[in-house]
Amino acid sequence: MSRQGALLVMIGVAVVLLGLLVWAWIRRTRRDSAPLVQAAQLPVGAHVRAVFDVLYVATTRRDTPLERIAAPGMSFRSKATLTVAQEGLEVDLTGGNRFVLTPDRILDVGQSTVAIDRVVEQGGLTKLTWRTDAGAVVDTYFRPQDASARALADAVAGILTPTPTGTDA
Repeated sequence: MSRQGALLVMIGVAVVLLGLLVWAWIRRTRRDSAPLVQAAQLPVGAHVRAVFDVLYVATTRRDTPLERIAAPGMSFRSKATLTVAQEGLEVDLTGGNRFVLTPDRILDVGQSTVAIDRVVEQGGLTKLTWRTDAGAVVDTYFRPQDASARALADAVAGILTPTPTGTDA
């Protein structure tokens, strides 16, 4: 085979692979076309406990940290601001809708090391497990910028109602 023939084969393989990636992403965005949660803000006069600047990493189905959910406004990594208040957790994603997770919707909060294409030091991500509007349980991963993942997890855990076995509902 000549050099030109080998080059054409490699270009053909690359085009096919890129086409498959585009096709898979389109299918995923169709599958996840419904928003996970309706847009909302914390009420005026909310009892704010802490504010964190974070990098939103991804949202995945519960306990499947390598399968991204491509819901509107939550498909890609972005900067975000998390406001922890007694009334709930307000998530303000850059380029996305602002929404509030009330304490009864947050099932668990902890630390993680791996989520999709992000691997960090041990416990460098904050993992938030919560219930969507449709009742599905998802994990959302955040990378705090100016604080530790432990500080963010502790702040969120402080607003959860304890159960006999801890904060996990």
